[in-house]
This record gives sequence, structure tokens and C-alpha cells, in this order.
Amino acid sequence: MQHPISITALSSISPLGNTPDSIWNNYLNDSHCFTKKDGVLVATFPKKLKAVIDTLRQSNVKYKSLDNSVLFAIFASRQAIKTAGWSSTDNFGINIGSSRGATALFEHYHEEFLKNDKANTLSSPTTTLGNISSWVAHDLQTKGPEISHSITCSTALHAMLNGVAWIKSGMCNKFLVGGSEAPLTPFTIAQMQALKIYSRANCQSERSEKSIYPNQALNPNKTENAMILGEGAAMACLELGAHNNALAKIIGVGYATEILKHNASLSTNAICFQRSMTMALGDINPDDIDVIVTHTPGTIKGDQAEINAINTVFCNKTPSLTTNKWKIGHSLGASGLLNIEMAVMMLQHQKFISVPYLKANAPQHIKYILVNAVGFGSNAVSILLSK
Repeated sequence: MQHPISITALSSISPLGNTPDSIWNNYLNDSHCFTKKDGVLVATFPKKLKAVIDTLRQSNVKYKSLDNSVLFAIFASRQAIKTAGWSSTDNFGINIGSSRGATALFEHYHEEFLKNDKANTLSSPTTTLGNISSWVAHDLQTKGPEISHSITCSTALHAMLNGVAWIKSGMCNKFLVGGSEAPLTPFTIAQMQALKIYSRANCQSERSEKSIYPNQALNPNKTENAMILGEGAAMACLELGAHNNALAKIIGVGYATEILKHNASLSTNAICFQRSMTMALGDINPDDIDVIVTHTPGTIKGDQAEINAINTVFCNKTPSLTTNKWKIGHSLGASGLLNIEMAVMMLQHQKFISVPYLKANAPQHIKYILVNAVGFGSNAVSILLSK
């Protein structure tokens, strides 16, 4: 990229917390955030954060009919622009997406329809994906462009791509980008189980490696799929150029798709990732990359395909690899921005966050971090960050 884009604020709400200190401190321990819900492992918010969202829901009569995916986004967006010092008069753009959207609300309305043979009046407007950016814009009272989309699990990083493109085009000089997901619903979990990719581990059983860390993301030696769903939202404030208050700079972006062999799978060597990572690197020597935050959701084929792609692109020197999905699960459309947050924190603290069940050489100095995401449809995105 000829001119960098500064990330001037980051905010999230996830099982790790909602403040930089709590999130970083949780990254420093080797505990995961999984608990059982209706007999299935999930990563959900602690009680105090659930109470915060309930308070937000009760704060406005209009918000009582909104899905958690929208409320998560509103909460995280408020924090992000406050940290960045933005106001509604800045007319910044908004691009917030979700893989599944209003899952709980949709399932509720559909259940009512099956029971009463009649749809609720608000069933359509409150379950569209455009709901998220529109309600965030309403809440923040901004007058800039609003974009919502779903590109499955790479949604949040595609939002970042869009923000970068708008800023570089000169059509907008600031953009709020991110993803939000509230997928811990019976039908959403059942969909993942139907694909046979959901973890069957029991974290309450005897202390085997599988029970201690039921999501074995990035582990090339796992013998069964281990993906676990998590909820959360994460937002980033983007501004053109280098800023004194920048948390990090975006210095490269890459994206690619590949011909589908299966609705839910990558090719064996993840050609899309090879292309997206190479594009993001640009003129930078692959040997100079210190860390890669991988997408690796915990599936055997998906994780191995990304590892194969990394080994192909970084054939001389493999960067230190890490992921947060062993700790907070896969938050689908929000996961890419939660990965960005993890990467920025590592840059700020100059500390590599490892995966407890994997051996990795921690870099002594962290200058460049590459962040990956991909979703159903083999739509990969790679973002290159620097201090």
C-alpha cells in the first residue's frame, strides 16, 4: 500500500471481556472460555457482560426488539468511536457485517410462525443483515455511508477491506469497520454439528489434552474436528495516513477466492490463502514477517490447508503461528476483527501470545503481523499490520 491506514481505536465485547486490560490479561493465561450450554460446549460472555447487554436493551424501547448481534455491535461501536474521539459531525462511514445475523430472533419468529401460522410484524425488518450497520448508524447519529454484508467467516476482514477502499478512494476519510455475531442458538449449532465439524469433547471429563483444551485449533496432530462456536463483536476505527494516536498501521491487504470443490471446504493447499497472503505482503520479504494470526477454526482439513498455504508462501522461514480460537472459539463473522485486536495487542505489548498445547518460537521483536480469515466459499482475506 502506498499510504498506510491507521487503526486509531479498537473495541470489542467477547468472552475475554470488553476493556483492553481485561482482554489482555485473559490472553496472558492458559485458560479457555468454554462452558456447556444445553450439553454443548460454547464460548459465551461472563455474567457481568450479559448484564451490560441487557441494560443496553432496556435503555431504549426500540432496542427491546433487536437481536443480540445488533446490540453487541452497538455496544462495541460506542466504545470504539469514544476512544478514537470521533463525533457524529465527522460523517464517518460504517461497514459492519455478520455471518449469520439475527439468529436467535429469526429462530424465535420462525417458531412463532409454525405455531400460529402468522408472522410477527417486525419479523422481516429486525432480522435482515442490514440491520446491524443501520442501527449502529442510528445509535451514533452519523450521516456517512452505511454498509452491511455477509461473507461468512471472513466478513469482518472484508469490512476492513471496504473501509480501506473507501478511504483510499477519497470518498471518506474515516471508517468504522467490524463484525458481530450471536450464534449460540440451537439451529446454528445444529448446522455446524450437521457438518460434523463441531467439537465432541467434554471439558468436565478426565484431564486429557482433549478435555483441557477441547478446541484444538492450529494443532496439525488432532484426530477429529474440534470447532466450537463463540459470540462477540469487534470494531476498528480507520483513518488515512500515519497518526500519533494509531494503535497500528495497515500496510498491506490481500484477498482471493478459488474454485469450489465443496460448499464448506478449502483446497488441500488453500490456494486462496496463498494468493491473499502474497498480495498483502506486496514488496515485503516474507522472511520479515514475525507472526501470523491464523484463521484455523479447529477443523482437520481447514486448519491443515491453511498451514500448507503458509508453508508454501513462507518456505524459507515460517513466522510464529498463533490463534485465539482455542480460547474463545469461532465467532464466525466477528472472528477476523477479534484476530486483528489480538495482533494489535501483541504489537503494543511486544509479546507473542502462544497456543498452550503447541510449541512455537516466540519472536524477540514484533514488527510485522499477518492476520488471516476465510469462510465458506473459500473467500480469503489477509491483513498486514505494523507498529
